[in-house]
Amino acid sequence: MKTWFAKLAAGLTLLAATSGLALAQASDPAAAKPAAPPAVQSMSNIESDDILYMKQNQAERTQVQPGNLAPVYRQVKEGGEHYSSLPALESGVLIQPKAQFPGQARATTAGEAWRLYRNGPLTTYGGWLIIVAILGITAFYFAVGTIKLKSGRTGRLIERFTSLERITHWTVAISFLTLAFTGLLMLFGKYIVLPVFGHTVFGWLAYACKNIHNFVGPVFTVSLIVMFAIFVKDNFPGKGDLQWLKNLGGARGHASAGRFNAGEKLWFWGGMVFLGLIVSASGFVLDMLVPGILYTRGNMQIAHIIHLVAAVLVFSASLAHIYIGTLGMEGAYKAMKTGYVDDAWAKEHHDLWYADIESGKIPRVRTPEETEKAGTPVKAV
Repeated sequence: MKTWFAKLAAGLTLLAATSGLALAQASDPAAAKPAAPPAVQSMSNIESDDILYMKQNQAERTQVQPGNLAPVYRQVKEGGEHYSSLPALESGVLIQPKAQFPGQARATTAGEAWRLYRNGPLTTYGGWLIIVAILGITAFYFAVGTIKLKSGRTGRLIERFTSLERITHWTVAISFLTLAFTGLLMLFGKYIVLPVFGHTVFGWLAYACKNIHNFVGPVFTVSLIVMFAIFVKDNFPGKGDLQWLKNLGGARGHASAGRFNAGEKLWFWGGMVFLGLIVSASGFVLDMLVPGILYTRGNMQIAHIIHLVAAVLVFSASLAHIYIGTLGMEGAYKAMKTGYVDDAWAKEHHDLWYADIESGKIPRVRTPEETEKAGTPVKAV
């Protein structure tokens, strides 16, 4: 009974309170309306906190936010030179100013722009170019195979390369392949070697490759200059070169050639001379061996990009030259190994050169002590 009376009293109390509130609103119309939202103050003349913070110097920022060094690092990222007690070049520039390499969507600090360019398009397109070149040569080998001699060997020999020419060529070839291997490992190693062998092995291997690359580079350049001096006289455009190109080197009919055909001349001038000198010059800059150049980070980054592009191009082109000189043509490797070719080989592949030999315009053997080998039969290879 008491519980029932308690519930009734509570209900009457709630009803009275509700009725009182309704009567109050009816007597005051303003109270019945919903409250209007506060007026929005115009922000057109008010700067945001971020803008105000940007205008603060470090002293002001320290008072507001102790330990916040944003103003200092904002000046550092502008690339300006500040005080440093170190005597080194650019020691007062902690972060380079902004830069934007071709193909990049926006400018960023030069070091980051170089890193993205090196690890992005240069690595991607360079890797695919090498892969396409390897796949193309492989497909050509399985489709065509080794180019064999059409006629049997005569047993008579012609001295195609002297000892000096072969030593020079092999020095260029070995140093070039050493540079190619070490360079490719430094460029693609973190995608291939690092995941398999881990950071320790890759770190030591990359360190070794860098030092080998730096010391072998000058050897390649010096031997390249010697090779240019030796072979340049036989690599100028001559009779039959245009026809050789039209016939695609013999794929569309016989292609006459002198001591070196048009393809070998293109490789000589375009690959070894043009790209070889670009690779060498940029490599000397990276080794800091060229006097009169300020070795700033910006100059070194540009030299590295030039070096990388030229190196990938010359290596991709060299694969065709290496293929023809080994698996692609019967007798080609033997010529560079021993220095001699058979008359049948010379007549089929370099008939204009062979005609000059037969007429006596060019000696069959240019090394006097090797004269007796001219008539010695050779074994099939």
